[in-house]
Amino acid sequence: MTDYTNLQLSIEGHTATLTLNNPPAHTWTMDSLHALKQLITDLNTNDDVYALIVHGDGEKFFSAGADLNNFSDGDKGRAISMAIAFGEAFEALSAYRGVSIAVINGYAMGGGLECALACDIRIAEAHAQMALPETGVGLLPCAGGTQNLPWLVGEGWAKRMILCGERVDADTALRIGLVEEVTTKGEGLQAAQDLAKKVAKQSPVAVSYSKALIQAARDTPPAQNLIHEREAFVKLFDTMDQREGVQAFLEKRQPNWQNK
Repeated sequence: MTDYTNLQLSIEGHTATLTLNNPPAHTWTMDSLHALKQLITDLNTNDDVYALIVHGDGEKFFSAGADLNNFSDGDKGRAISMAIAFGEAFEALSAYRGVSIAVINGYAMGGGLECALACDIRIAEAHAQMALPETGVGLLPCAGGTQNLPWLVGEGWAKRMILCGERVDADTALRIGLVEEVTTKGEGLQAAQDLAKKVAKQSPVAVSYSKALIQAARDTPPAQNLIHEREAFVKLFDTMDQREGVQAFLEKRQPNWQNK
């Protein structure tokens, strides 16, 4: 177990588990946002870790986002610093070279939901509640919410959640594409671990290339990405994992990935 500010990181096998731990609601602070960015930097240099699971400590909160006390005095300088810190932290999470899985095990509000949106896959427990309520207090989501949410759920539901302040439960989140799976209460972490085991069976290099291509579809025309897709396919032939993967298949055995 490695402690960062309000974050706890444990690694077992090829899976890292990040526990948000700033009770009672696991709100984000300037220090914990900087810590998240550093944590992702550290994980990106660890070739043995293929997947990252993010969840909140306990069973009530994933994260309630930012502490509004940070903005109560109207200090514009602090607002700028916090917005930059949120953006850099969650953009680093989104760009993590492995597969990130958010376990929404309770309330995910504001910056808490934006953290989950920055992950590749979201699993919600049945009692989870999700919202981007910033406009109700004269603010707006500034850590990717206005961009990542409509990509997942479409413009209409993004507008309902952001412009109308609508909160969604786990079943609604599954129906609109905000999450990919719903589990019973307390079972989200196990579901994420099972998914991480599937990730470990894939070539981590091929996963990293594929993830970058999938995310590039958000802002790059398909005509360009199709070229990049073919280029990345050929580039894999310079890796040890490509040779190992094909050979293992032909020899009917499990591959021994080197992440190289």
